[in-house]
Amino acid sequence: MEFVNHGTIPDMENRIVSALKTCYDPEIPVDIYELGLIYTVKVNPDNTVNVEMTLTSPSCPAAGTLPGDVEERVKSIEGVQDALVDVVFEPTWEKSMMSEIANLELGFM
Repeated sequence: MEFVNHGTIPDMENRIVSALKTCYDPEIPVDIYELGLIYTVKVNPDNTVNVEMTLTSPSCPAAGTLPGDVEERVKSIEGVQDALVDVVFEPTWEKSMMSEIANLELGFM
């Protein structure tokens, strides 16, 4: 994941990551951050946040709700003025993007 912080709040990255770790794909018992679904987080100078994320597949049943959930959780962080989530499918998500934590939780290690 790429994190770009142009904002003025030093701990913003930690707070955004903490918020992302509360979002789950309903079919997978691992948060979307550890699954590797978050590609980029950019905190702009005006403390708006742009998140680029993907889904495990274009036909993911959570496609209708997960991006909105991410947006609302990021917006709820103190100091964030607004959030915009962009869902992309390039690069295509694959299991190798999961963290070691996700692999352990899913029994792949």
